[in-house]
Amino acid sequence: MNSPVGWLKLQSTETALTAVYFDAEKTDNSTDQPTILKEAESQLQEYFAGKRKEFKLKLAPEGTEFQQRIWQLVQNVDFGTTASYLDIAKQSGSEKNTRAVGLANSKNPVPIIIPCHRIVGSSGKLTGYAGGLERKRWLLKHELSHTSSTTRLF
Repeated sequence: MNSPVGWLKLQSTETALTAVYFDAEKTDNSTDQPTILKEAESQLQEYFAGKRKEFKLKLAPEGTEFQQRIWQLVQNVDFGTTASYLDIAKQSGSEKNTRAVGLANSKNPVPIIIPCHRIVGSSGKLTGYAGGLERKRWLLKHELSHTSSTTRLF
């Protein structure tokens, strides 16, 4: 699908979204797409239009037990807000896990929907993003422009 952050490729099983890839090439979509892909595309379009702040999709990202736990915590970071890697590490049970949290965050196979772009450095500085810092900056500015928050996100 085309989006303001470039072409995205959505991947799924018959019932759950498994991945969102940046920098996808435009391809002809199969006419026999699973319903989950159609719903994911629709919800992403609503998000980019500023009409959706929370995704309601069945997800099945592949990852280790630790990664799954981190991604679950990241899903709790609300639209238009940010959390630090340290915040997530503390929620995971150990503030010494900040590097492990960063690594798990970088392996998130469902970016945007599992909002890893909302995780920033403790100082509020934008740090690594698998989709590139420009995309991360765009996504955070987009969310800030569609929320009543007056707090700087980064």
